[in-house]
Amino acid sequence: MPLVSSLALIKKARAEKKAIAAFNIHNLETIQAVVEGASELRAPVIIQTTPGTLKHAGVEYIGAIVRKASELYDIPIALHMDHCPSYDTIVACIRNQYTSVMIDGAHLPYKDNVRLVSSVVKMAHAVGVQVEGEIGRISGVEDDLFINEAEAAYTIPEEAVEFVKDTGVDTLAIAIGTAHGMYKGEPKLDFERLSTINELVDVPLVLHGASGVPDESVREAIARGIAKVNIATELKNPMADAIKSAFAQNPEENDPRKYMGAAKAAVKEMVRNKILLCGCDGLAI
Repeated sequence: MPLVSSLALIKKARAEKKAIAAFNIHNLETIQAVVEGASELRAPVIIQTTPGTLKHAGVEYIGAIVRKASELYDIPIALHMDHCPSYDTIVACIRNQYTSVMIDGAHLPYKDNVRLVSSVVKMAHAVGVQVEGEIGRISGVEDDLFINEAEAAYTIPEEAVEFVKDTGVDTLAIAIGTAHGMYKGEPKLDFERLSTINELVDVPLVLHGASGVPDESVREAIARGIAKVNIATELKNPMADAIKSAFAQNPEENDPRKYMGAAKAAVKEMVRNKILLCGCDGLAI
């Protein structure tokens, strides 16, 4: 089937107190692992790229591969641009059939953030593309961007309301104590803050930095209103471990089909686990 809007998937999951798992991919094998895992569980899925992934693989290649995957598998697949600070890159993604985009101006002063996000919303909505915004900053590393804990700020509920009103975003990423990358200790999420934001804001909420968050915390976040859960580092780690293991077992290995095959299998297993965690298995129409 054609690529679909991620907003439709997210709204369906939200209505059932579930969430859509959104996976950051990097190459052919990770795309295949995500789509195969989702198909086996009859789950709708969001495939995401960061600016760094586009620099590595090219927006035209990514767009073409994901479009082909959507033709081969009978599940709803959305293609999303994650954490993009560039208006021009957003335009390039939309031209390559991305169905949703995240314009990230969270590092800017509030008025500048609103101005940037609003401009993308106006352009994207004109061609039927959904826009995700962020208010508050998520600490950790995303591509080459590092946000330390001192710079990270929790989302202020009242500011979230104003941001949605001022920008017209379709979904909202919020900061409630998660971080990009893996955690050194167990993260403590501010569930009360999440519940307050969910009561005040009328758009679906997104949890970034979910890799490494305990399962029970993810379930609690979904129960309190999170409708999209981003997974990135927890795909990278098993992929890297599988490749390392392949070379440890056979240092002379030179066939990428073997070590990348092992990597794909490891990623697929994690994809299945995260889909089950989010409860979106069986939601494919």
